Amino acid sequence: MIDIKLIRENSDIVKENIKKKFQDEKLLLVDEVKELDEKVRKLKLEGDNLRSEKNSFSSEIGSLMREGKKEEAEEVKEKVADYGQKISKIEEEEQKLNIRIKEIMFTIPNIISEDTPIGEDDSKNVEEQKFGENIVPNYEVPYHADIMTNLNGLDKDAAGKVAGNGFYYLMGDIARLHSAVLSYARDFMIDKGFTYCIPPYMIRSSAVDGVMSFEEKEDMMYKIEGEDLYLIGTSEHSMIAKFKDEILKEKMLPITMTSYSPCFRKEVGAHGIEERGIYRIHQFEKQEMIVICKPEESDSWYDKMWNYSVEFFRSLDIPVRKLVCCSGDLADLKYKSCDVEAWSPRQQKYIEVGSCSNLTDAQARRLGIRYKDDNGNKVFAHTLNNTVVAPPRMLISLLENNYQEDGSIKIPKALQPYMGGKEIIK
Repeated sequence: MIDIKLIRENSDIVKENIKKKFQDEKLLLVDEVKELDEKVRKLKLEGDNLRSEKNSFSSEIGSLMREGKKEEAEEVKEKVADYGQKISKIEEEEQKLNIRIKEIMFTIPNIISEDTPIGEDDSKNVEEQKFGENIVPNYEVPYHADIMTNLNGLDKDAAGKVAGNGFYYLMGDIARLHSAVLSYARDFMIDKGFTYCIPPYMIRSSAVDGVMSFEEKEDMMYKIEGEDLYLIGTSEHSMIAKFKDEILKEKMLPITMTSYSPCFRKEVGAHGIEERGIYRIHQFEKQEMIVICKPEESDSWYDKMWNYSVEFFRSLDIPVRKLVCCSGDLADLKYKSCDVEAWSPRQQKYIEVGSCSNLTDAQARRLGIRYKDDNGNKVFAHTLNNTVVAPPRMLISLLENNYQEDGSIKIPKALQPYMGGKEIIK
């Protein structure tokens, strides 16, 4: 959520930003919120004046009673009651307008960074850098689900009977490899100085509305029937919301946390054959990182965070690239974002395995996360999030890049201690 002062003072900037995100249907909302805000400020001024007059009359009542002027005192009491009714009506109208303003402000997108590419959708995202050599072996690499099934590591048919499409059973060494990746990711981030966290896997609607846009909520989140609870789509949600309505001490910043969690997503829409294995699923596990910092530090943290993802995948000898997200591909709360994509030898293309985002103060405004600076001012913090690793999707690139002609899988050295010293899966 942007600062409403920006709409009051520079609404053209807000409108231009909306155009860059190809959301022209929201342009009229800027004018609406500006008009409503002016009405609210007028009502507030009118209410303050009435309260002042009411207080002035109220103070007269005691004096009149002491002087024995009961009739005059009763007349003043009637005036005070009349003022009270007028004030109540103004407050009701003010509250009603503020609710509408909040609704609109939650839909107006965050101002994007100057270096964000302009484009309608993810087809206009821009490759910025590659890391590692893309290798295509001189033998066929099977479909990832077939690799896992041939190693007795995947059963989607049984999962379909038990839970439906979008679920899976991982078994044996493949399941162990999955857990090894997460354990290695946890230790990797702890070594970077991040505090390890296991968060709640369900959060209330007030937290959901604070961390994501309404469109994302509808498309992603599973709601618990009869409860004000949602299953998290990523642990970023509950980690950031941990600091809801807090005024932090400046010396606490930056807050750097990494968390493990299962994640649950609707994954609305139809997808191609390559995504029917374990690429796009309703349930997965993830190691995430978040940072809460001072505004002047967020750009630096953004660069550190996506580089951590690159370093993690390169430590497993998986080639990756950084893909900068264009304006139309940015969720409304994001200032800038990039995807880290891993090389798929089978498809001979990169597939998304993580996403890094700087949300500036957009989340913090929704959640009320502030800190006191040296001058005692309460400042909204900046929040950032990034995927460390999200298996089982990540296993696609891991398996394909380590697939041997005989059908076995080499285990990267970094993961071998988490696999009991095992070097190969047969």
